[in-house]
Amino acid sequence: MEKNKGTLPEEIYSGTFTGGHCQGIALDTKREYIYYSFTTELVKTDLEGRLIGTVGGLLGHLGCIDFCDGDGRLYGSLEYKHDAIGQGILRNLGSSAEVEEGFYIAVFDVDRITRPGMDAARDGVMKTVFLPEVTNDYLWQGTVRGRQVSHKWGCSGIDGTAFGPIPGEKGRGEYLFVAYGVYSDPERDDNDYQVLLCYDTKDWARYETVLDQNAMHKNGPARPLHKFFVYTGNTSWGVQNLEYDAYSGNYLMAVYPGKKPGFANLPMYIVDGSVPPRTEILSGSDPACTGEVLTLLPSKLGGKTPGFSWPHGSTGLYSLGDGRFYVSHHGRTPAGHDTHVRLTDWAAITAAEIK
Repeated sequence: MEKNKGTLPEEIYSGTFTGGHCQGIALDTKREYIYYSFTTELVKTDLEGRLIGTVGGLLGHLGCIDFCDGDGRLYGSLEYKHDAIGQGILRNLGSSAEVEEGFYIAVFDVDRITRPGMDAARDGVMKTVFLPEVTNDYLWQGTVRGRQVSHKWGCSGIDGTAFGPIPGEKGRGEYLFVAYGVYSDPERDDNDYQVLLCYDTKDWARYETVLDQNAMHKNGPARPLHKFFVYTGNTSWGVQNLEYDAYSGNYLMAVYPGKKPGFANLPMYIVDGSVPPRTEILSGSDPACTGEVLTLLPSKLGGKTPGFSWPHGSTGLYSLGDGRFYVSHHGRTPAGHDTHVRLTDWAAITAAEIK
């Protein structure tokens, strides 16, 4: 859906927060609010940077966020795990809690966010939907090429989120896409895809549940509508920010570049939204299996995994639907983390083809 074009500031400053670095941004251009995920804290300001409210109380990782124009709510990836990221979050919060591992979509009633210091559960601003597909792949253990490994497809959880159409079906519905995090491991052969789950959220009211971090619920769809694969080569932590761009009809995937030899290891890949998924044998799968594979937008860089050298977007990327984007440029001060959100355009992002 094309966002309201309106007159927008060239730059918006978030303010400084201590919940962790900026993970994602989203705008409600109709009501003129911007939202930030600072890892364990959701922040709401107006477009002049004036603070409206914050939501905390989270012991997990709130990642990429997206505003749904259809229902006026904010959606974001929320993960609880015991790896280095999960342990680092608890250390930062000074918490000794033992939270069960699990992966959720957080759904925020943003109209209720009216003051700083609100609690996600107690103040009734957030409900969650459990994603068993992600949890099962994260907890999976098996053998690939004779090597005992954990985490199917290298799944480290979830991060990128975006609303948009199924590639090749523009104008035929809007769905929630959720991207896997992927562990960096140059020794594996089955972790060279970005994995995008696709959900129809129209009936999600039956799943939405207030999250009790002492007794994690399991209310959610048994499986996604689609499970898409995008061949980019292994990246460090998968898709950090996923964004559908109505202007081009494509999906942008901002990543931390991978380290696997034989790949270009670029910071930006773009799914060609005009090309329908194709069913093919997945590279590195053992035993061999097929999946729905999406096509990357052509580029001068990357060879078999075409991409772009645009270095921004991993901490926040938002399409206005008219060729312009807001992009997070995160920073750190003695008081905590912040970001300057700046306007750029499609031409600038796709022109970055010189590594």
